[in-house]
Amino acid sequence: KERLQSHCGTSPLSMMLTLRDDSGRTLCALDQDDRMLGYYSPKDGWGIHVQDNDPFSLSKGGWLEDTALVEKYKISDEDYNNRKDTYRKFKEKNIAEDPSWTIEKEMAKKRGGEYRAPEVTTDPDFMSDLVANVEVGHRCEVDPGGKRGVVKFIGKAGEGLPLGYWLGVQYDEPVGKNDGSVKGVRYFDCPQGYGGMLRPNKVKIGDYPPLDDLDSDFSADEI
Repeated sequence: KERLQSHCGTSPLSMMLTLRDDSGRTLCALDQDDRMLGYYSPKDGWGIHVQDNDPFSLSKGGWLEDTALVEKYKISDEDYNNRKDTYRKFKEKNIAEDPSWTIEKEMAKKRGGEYRAPEVTTDPDFMSDLVANVEVGHRCEVDPGGKRGVVKFIGKAGEGLPLGYWLGVQYDEPVGKNDGSVKGVRYFDCPQGYGGMLRPNKVKIGDYPPLDDLDSDFSADEI
């Protein structure tokens, strides 16, 4: 628990630990401080959930997680229009000079490069060759960022996504954008924030075990 404190900020005396599987389901409470982690027979991909029971903690009531609890600054359209150097005026000025202007073109210009519009394909089998040897359950790493996970879907997407083949990935960490569904179409199941739909050229298949942030200072058999 003392080592977990450096990762979550919760005092060991205020921690309540539970073991969760790779779908986020709670399996048991880790409430026996004299037991090593191996006693609970965890599997790869499972995680330890830390609940902060300190009544004076900043995390109480979800204040570190639920942004709906934070009061937002609001401004009327009239007041915003009266301001100088806003993004709205910046956008209007650029579109007046170049009707095809986009923020992506502007960013490419800032980087000193040439903007290339996203490729639009009319081929329903686009990138099919890149999924020929991929199977559901394969471990993978996604670029950019080196995010790791497991392949959960292989195939053509439904309405709302461009033609061609896609891979559905459940990430090891909540770095995704969905729960396995995109624009009302479900492709696979995973916890919210763990899923992603990607083109096959962004996914590398291989021996990519889950990354453990605690490996550097944490025994594999110790709580």
